Amino acid sequence: MQEVFSRSGEYLIGLKNADTDLLSSPAQFSEYTILFIPEGEGVYHADFGSFNYAGPILLFATPLQVIYLKHQKLAPLTMLQFHGDFYCIEYHREEVACNGLLFNNVYIQPCVKLNLDDARVFEQLLTEVDKEFGQDSPSEIVLRAYLQLFLAKSSSIKIKLIDNHQDRKEKDEQMEQFSRLLNQHFLTLHKPNDYAQLLAMSPNTFSKRCMRYFKKTPSQLIQERLILEAKKQLHLTRQSIKEIAYNLKFQDEFYFSRVFKKVTKVSPQTFRDKTGISIVADLSKQ
Repeated sequence: MQEVFSRSGEYLIGLKNADTDLLSSPAQFSEYTILFIPEGEGVYHADFGSFNYAGPILLFATPLQVIYLKHQKLAPLTMLQFHGDFYCIEYHREEVACNGLLFNNVYIQPCVKLNLDDARVFEQLLTEVDKEFGQDSPSEIVLRAYLQLFLAKSSSIKIKLIDNHQDRKEKDEQMEQFSRLLNQHFLTLHKPNDYAQLLAMSPNTFSKRCMRYFKKTPSQLIQERLILEAKKQLHLTRQSIKEIAYNLKFQDEFYFSRVFKKVTKVSPQTFRDKTGISIVADLSKQ
């Protein structure tokens, strides 16, 4: 693993060349994680979602997601990781459009399928990053520029895949409506039946179509959407745990902490300690 740390000893960015066995067991990282798998097939598990993959492909994970791979046979893997303090995806959202597209989206599969030409571009980018790590004093500015290019290129390909409907077999308008309803009501409607009624569908039909379309059950999506909002407020604001619990309509901060830990395997305070508070939290006050 090649790594760069700040002067105060904080992890900033790292690169590791290995194989898919590296993530054969569940793991959590405090950093944003990108996996480049040039060949081979398997299943990518991210929290409670499972996604079939075939190389060449990029897989993405947000800080402290539980991730692992189940692969048919060993394949090469490159893992690029960066801390939110090194490159703030919220602050740079206009340049790279990766927030909500590559990271922090419960509806879109956390992957970008590559063609052979795109794969060669990313291989070359990673080679350049590797060379920079090999310098006596790797430049944070250069590494940040390569990372921005990597994310921007990934986002561009992802947008094209979505526009061409290549991310899913066919569009299901009712499931798209469910995602819009969930974004509107996730604070108050917590049961699948609530959404089935709004969509005028039977609970069984709703559950089957949701699983087929999003590869997740309605309950998983409802829970993940609530926890995603919790993660955002923990990372993007300086509000207390108690204030965030109130914002999210939990009866108290202790119940909020129990639910958050059940889903993420860490407490809200540990999540905040490990991921840090984004510079966006202070920018909003200016």
